[in-house]
Amino acid sequence: MLVDLRSDTVTRPTAAMRQAMAAADVGDDVYGEDPTVTALEQRVAALLGQEAAVFTPTGSMANQLGLRSLCPPGKEVLCDDAAHVVRAELGAAAALSGITTRTYGAPAGRIDVERITDLMRPDAGPYLVSTAAVVVENTHNFGGGTVAHLEDIRRLREVTRDAGLAMHLDGARLWNAHVASGTPLSAYGELFDTVSVCLSKGLGAPVGSVLASSAERVAEARVWRKRLGGGMRQVGILAAGGLHALDHHVERLADDHARARRLATELADAVPGCVDPSCVETNIVVLEVPDVAPIVARAREAGVLVGGLDARHLRVVTHLDVDDDAVDRAVQVLSDSLRATARG
Repeated sequence: MLVDLRSDTVTRPTAAMRQAMAAADVGDDVYGEDPTVTALEQRVAALLGQEAAVFTPTGSMANQLGLRSLCPPGKEVLCDDAAHVVRAELGAAAALSGITTRTYGAPAGRIDVERITDLMRPDAGPYLVSTAAVVVENTHNFGGGTVAHLEDIRRLREVTRDAGLAMHLDGARLWNAHVASGTPLSAYGELFDTVSVCLSKGLGAPVGSVLASSAERVAEARVWRKRLGGGMRQVGILAAGGLHALDHHVERLADDHARARRLATELADAVPGCVDPSCVETNIVVLEVPDVAPIVARAREAGVLVGGLDARHLRVVTHLDVDDDAVDRAVQVLSDSLRATARG
């Protein structure tokens, strides 16, 4: 049995999702004539408390369209130094939109309102870069799947509003934050000027993200989506997977969270010190190890795939294709690999 815990992006569409995709009503989306895409965009916008939305092929494109709409060329966005928009999108904000970034350290990806306030420079004058927007990631990928607290977001919104700054939410795993905290999606979404959400991670769709915002910003984002090569034709086949996921795969994320906590608890018992189960909030488990590479290799040989965040931290992600038996197998293999590496 192969157990793939590298990411929740490795999920495959279920048989029911494939059936929904095959039966999708489609049209030319560049002409605005794909009814399934339109239904998905309207539904996501409503869920997030926004006016409109646009379907994109990737989460990086959704994020970059959002940042472009909020930050003019030559100005900056603020985010933490492990945020996906600066660590894992290949410098797209600078390369494509002339946007600079300034970052701050944020243990576990937590929002630090005071630190962000200190960094903000809405009008830096003729010699320094002025701040245009602040980015929040929820849940935080490289922070270990942590959930941003709603009260922290509200405080940050008050500060940015007073300073005339915009806010973007990288909500690739916002569904996980919603299920883990019980906070309505709209309670998160309405606090931001732009919101991106992903359908191809925990929700299990094969492709797609959505950017939600005002009708004016979404109209602009459609132009830039086309300009960047993201205009798609009969893409309702993919949007149908997203609609099916919204109907059937959101609440079940609680199962992924429970399995992640169980995996962390059993690994902590088997190899004390490798993980603190109390820090596992959603479907991501980060293990502290002496050396990532040999553990990844040993686990792979035994049929368990995991990935490294850096030289001393492993990331393990539960998802739609990981059941209880897979967790049992992963605990056994990772425990053995951790012990074998510790022995040298």
